[in-house]
Amino acid sequence: MSVYVMSDIHGEYDLFMKMLDKISLKASDTLYVLGDVVDRGPHPIKTLLRLMEMPNAVCLVGNHELMALESLEFLMQDITEESIGKLDREMLDSFLCWIDYNGGQKTVDEFRVLSRDTQNEVINFIKEFMVYEELTVCGRDYLLVHAGLGGFYPGKQIEDYSLKELVWDRAEYDIQYYPDKYVITGHTPTQEIGGSQRPGFIYRKNNHIAVDCGCNRPDGRLAVICLDTGEEFYSSDR
Repeated sequence: MSVYVMSDIHGEYDLFMKMLDKISLKASDTLYVLGDVVDRGPHPIKTLLRLMEMPNAVCLVGNHELMALESLEFLMQDITEESIGKLDREMLDSFLCWIDYNGGQKTVDEFRVLSRDTQNEVINFIKEFMVYEELTVCGRDYLLVHAGLGGFYPGKQIEDYSLKELVWDRAEYDIQYYPDKYVITGHTPTQEIGGSQRPGFIYRKNNHIAVDCGCNRPDGRLAVICLDTGEEFYSSDR
């Protein structure tokens, strides 16, 4: 019975399936996915549908799920004068930003061909994603969150963080949040962490463990860490 963590699959369904085989995930194991399942890659909805079939997978919400939820729920509405009236400039700008700059078109393409019942199941599944998780594995304490702890100061309780601070604000990898707890994040590809000795591989420093290794990037890969052993797994060792 092992605990695994990955993040930022971004529609790379084939890499995800290969990784499940690589770690030999068992029904008694638990896999935490720290958000950003959707967008960019070729099969974001297919990846979600696979996760929906996995009772041992626990998903946390990422900023891409938040963007997708807002737009997909609007797209599911019948086109009426009332629904068109709700499409204000802010909503339109958010939708175009998601489509043009954040890879949302891939998610829309797969979502639109689903039956209405399955669309609703996908929406409801995403709404059940957790914002953070605290757990203890082999005597070590962990905080799992998609992005980081925006507005951090010592003594700030996790319940006092806003959704933006946990899902959008990037982690500060040059400071140690807690002396006795490891913070595991996605969101920031390790290629973009200053001072990283292994860009594109799991980053560990200052009680941070960053697991977004940029699987959509030419120099990236999908990564998984086993919290029981500390072992790292990658879709590619290049």
